[in-house]
Amino acid sequence: MENRHEKIGLTDETVRKMYETMLLARRLDERMWLLNRSGKIPFVVSGQGQEAAQVGAAFALDRNQDYILPYYRDAAVVLAFGMTVKDLMLAAFAKAEDPNSGGRQMPGHFGQKKNRIVTGSSPVTTQVPHAVGIALAAKMDKKEYVSFVTFGEGSSNQGDFHEGANFAGVHKLPVIFLCENNQYAISVPADKQLASVKVSDRAIGYGMPGYTIDGNDPIEVYRYVQEAADRARRGEGPTLIETMMYRLTPHTSDDDDRSYREMEEVEKAKLSDPLLTFRKYVKETGVLTDEQEQQMEHAIQQIINEATDYAEQAPYPRQEQTLDFVYAEKEQGGAV
Repeated sequence: MENRHEKIGLTDETVRKMYETMLLARRLDERMWLLNRSGKIPFVVSGQGQEAAQVGAAFALDRNQDYILPYYRDAAVVLAFGMTVKDLMLAAFAKAEDPNSGGRQMPGHFGQKKNRIVTGSSPVTTQVPHAVGIALAAKMDKKEYVSFVTFGEGSSNQGDFHEGANFAGVHKLPVIFLCENNQYAISVPADKQLASVKVSDRAIGYGMPGYTIDGNDPIEVYRYVQEAADRARRGEGPTLIETMMYRLTPHTSDDDDRSYREMEEVEKAKLSDPLLTFRKYVKETGVLTDEQEQQMEHAIQQIINEATDYAEQAPYPRQEQTLDFVYAEKEQGGAV
């Protein structure tokens, strides 16, 4: 098989780490489904089928200075940026130590200041204007960091996306818009969401380049995001990248996708599962040996087991903490 990663400057070690991050995200996702079905955690927002685009993009960014504003399926993005399995498991169990929200939010509301992961909100697409604001700050402060924001194709129909993209285009801000087009906005298929053929067709209206690429290929995604990041750092403005993929699981653990799509369609999509296709690539190019793969699976299993045990035993938030950070507290003397 052709070695494509070396042509764009990726080492075998980096590609092996990319596959490991995809595998870690998938195995964690699978464990959370089991925990949900056994009644131990209340809710799962799955990213199965979307890990390739997430990892390819994350590895193309500067993970020591860039800001990310992920949407709720982006476990692989935040893992690549420094969140741990324990962090995500604490969120799934809604425990007090959850670094995202102290157990206050549903899983998928990622936020961690030390890794420049900006907290998301439940209404979809609200992260886009925030990402544009961070990019504006970078330009005003003459800093070289890039703002990276993800969203689904359904979100590209929201006003927040259009306002954010327009502002970023006018002011040539260092922001990358990455659409994870997984074919369904909950139960609505893409052909009932968009009059245009592609989400990327909208880029020209906002004065930025737009690309539609294979979201199942992390190397291709890496290349396009790296070029977009370089362009942003040169002061040439934003880029819109649409990554095509398929959501292999229901919308959430509360969804029954049999009501709006045929299971034959899902099974056909599984043949292009990016974890399987990228596994084939790393094996056939000699990046990953059978022995290394076994060691990787074993290490990941151990990490997830330990995180599950820890999170399950960790304390819940105290009732007295319910209103913390919701209302201002009066200090002595009556001042707020």
